[in-house]
Amino acid sequence: MDNSHGVPVIETARVLLRPHRIQDFDAYAAMWSDPVVTRFIGGKPRTREESWMRFLRHAGLWSLLGYGFWAIEEKATGRFVGEAGFHDLKRDMAPSIEGVPEAGWALAPAVHGAGLATEIVRRVHEWGDLQFGHARTVCIIDPGNTASLGVAIKCGYSEVVRTLYHDAPTILLERRPRAAAEDVAET
Repeated sequence: MDNSHGVPVIETARVLLRPHRIQDFDAYAAMWSDPVVTRFIGGKPRTREESWMRFLRHAGLWSLLGYGFWAIEEKATGRFVGEAGFHDLKRDMAPSIEGVPEAGWALAPAVHGAGLATEIVRRVHEWGDLQFGHARTVCIIDPGNTASLGVAIKCGYSEVVRTLYHDAPTILLERRPRAAAEDVAET
């Protein structure tokens, strides 16, 4: 049975970005139960049940929106090491980002600090630039998450506003593809 749900496979030098597979779930649940991973994403480790609900939404995003999150597979080992991509979660926040592709990424602690996030997020945005054209993308990041803020800035994001999401401080950042920025500069 093909479970790709129309998800393209893309790659970087070190990883494959591919559809989530049922075989990924144990590693996925383990990653999301790790306090190092969730410290800045939700603030608390997820239960296996919470991880399952999140895991299931990946196929739905791709089938309904034509974009979503990829599972990240390390080429050298074949192991699941995280996820990255775009979603629209209809977040209850101000300003609203509903309808705007929101980038996100999370990596297992075993691969933190190796520059992998920047490599992956750049590749995801190359794909996004082709899919979304001149549309902006956004991301939200906890102000204390200096590593992810650094990745976002390296990948072309800039701060829009500091706001709250679920009563927690959050930075909303946006990125406009280079071609769109050049078009604006020419007018």
